[in-house]
Amino acid sequence: MQGTEFSMETVVSGIRPTGNLHLGNYFGALRNFIQMQNEHNCYFFIADYHSLTTHPTPHDLHGNVKQILIEYLAAGLDPEKATLYVQSDVPEVAELYLFLNMNAYIGELERCTSFKDKIRQQPQNVNSGLLTYPTLMAADILIHKASKVPVGKDQEQHLEMTRTFGNRFNRMYNVEYFPEPQAFNFGQQLVKIPGLNGSGKMGKSEGEGNAIYLADEPEAIRKKVMKAVTDSGPTEPNQEKPEVIQNIFQLMNVVSSKETFDYFNDQYNNCNIRYGDMKKQLAVDMIAFTEPFRDKINALKSDEAYISKVARLGKEKAQESAAKTIREVREIIGFKRF
Repeated sequence: MQGTEFSMETVVSGIRPTGNLHLGNYFGALRNFIQMQNEHNCYFFIADYHSLTTHPTPHDLHGNVKQILIEYLAAGLDPEKATLYVQSDVPEVAELYLFLNMNAYIGELERCTSFKDKIRQQPQNVNSGLLTYPTLMAADILIHKASKVPVGKDQEQHLEMTRTFGNRFNRMYNVEYFPEPQAFNFGQQLVKIPGLNGSGKMGKSEGEGNAIYLADEPEAIRKKVMKAVTDSGPTEPNQEKPEVIQNIFQLMNVVSSKETFDYFNDQYNNCNIRYGDMKKQLAVDMIAFTEPFRDKINALKSDEAYISKVARLGKEKAQESAAKTIREVREIIGFKRF
C-alpha cells in the first residue's frame, strides 16, 4: 500500500462499448486497474458517448454497455472500491464538454493525429464528434479533477490536449482550478499481448480470430488458437524466433506454467518443435486461464438486479463528483441563478 497522500490521487479511465474485452485489455489495463482501485480514488467509465463518433447507429448500445459492465466486474473491479459508471449517466460531462469546446480551436483539433487517422478510416463519416473527441476526453478527465490517467501511446496526445484545455480555462478565468493530469505509467507491469494473426497487438479491429475474449467458450478458443499463424519451423539450433513465433511464445508466457514454456522453448531451440502440439497445449492453458472470467460473466448475466444496483451506485458516486465540478465551473464562468 502506498502512502496516504498518494492513495488520495484521483484516477480516471474509460473504455468504449464497441466489443467484448479480450486478453489484451486484461493484461494491458484491467489487471492494473484492479490493483489501482486499492490505492487510488478511481473512476472507471464506459464511454458510450465516445462510441457514437464511430458507431452513430449502434445495433444494441444498451446491450453492449451492459456486457462491458459485466466483464469489468468479472475481471475483478469492485464497485465498493472504485466508481464504475456509464458516461451518459452523468450529463454533467456533456455540459463541461460544451464549455471546453467554447475555448478549443479548430486548428488544434484538426492537427490531432487520431482525427487524421479516423478521416482515413471513415471518410464517409467525418463528423464534428470526431473532431472534438479530445474535448470530450478532456471533459471525462477534468470533471473529476483527475491527477492521473492510464493511457496507451495512442492517447498521449489527447492527454496533452486535456492539460492544454484545463490550463487555458485556468488562465482565461484567472483561477487555479483544474489540475494537470499526468499519464499513469505502469512501467514493467505493462504487458503487450500479441494477436493470433501474426501481426501486431491483440485487438478487435483486426478481426474476430485475432483476439481471445474473456467470454469466449472453450471450443471457440481452441479453434482460434489452432488457426494461429506459424512458420515452417527452425532450421538451425537456437536461431532467433521470427515475430509470428515470438507471438505464440509470448501468449504461452502469460497463460502457461514456466515448465510448459521452457519445454516448448527447448523444443524450438533443438529444432524439434511441433507447432500443432504447442498450439494444443496453448489452447488448454488459455481455456483454463479464462475459465474463472467465463464463469463469473455467465453468473452475472443472469443477475439483472445486481447489475442495475452497480450501475445506480456508480451513477450516484460519479454524479456527486461531477455535479460539484459543474457547479464551481459555472460560478467561475459567471453563470448565476436569479
